[in-house]
Amino acid sequence: MHVRDAIFLEDFCPKIRIREWRQSLHDYTDQSCIYCGSRSESIDHIQPRSQGGLNTTANCIPACLSCNIQKNDTDVFYWYRRQKSYDPRRAMAIRAWMSGNLKLALRLIHWVNNDIRHHSVTKATR
Repeated sequence: MHVRDAIFLEDFCPKIRIREWRQSLHDYTDQSCIYCGSRSESIDHIQPRSQGGLNTTANCIPACLSCNIQKNDTDVFYWYRRQKSYDPRRAMAIRAWMSGNLKLALRLIHWVNNDIRHHSVTKATR
């Protein structure tokens, strides 16, 4: 198969391309919801599609079903500030993600998730 053939086939199989892209977003965050840290099972549009949000990496973020459903079409920061799981580091990660700085977003997500895991282990050993 030639490179040109692969590009041509990709044009006829957009669902495969989209599925791989969605999976890569989940893999990028270690399958964790950017809002609460639970297992990500869906992709949330930061700016809802109903309000003109696009299917771009900067606008699509891994989320658990609960957070995705609760947020619905609400402004992400308005909604997130009112959640029990609110953490300013996650809010900064969302802003970094939206601006296309995925490296910073990932560092912030890992920082929060590691703190939560460490706190859980410390609490369990007491």
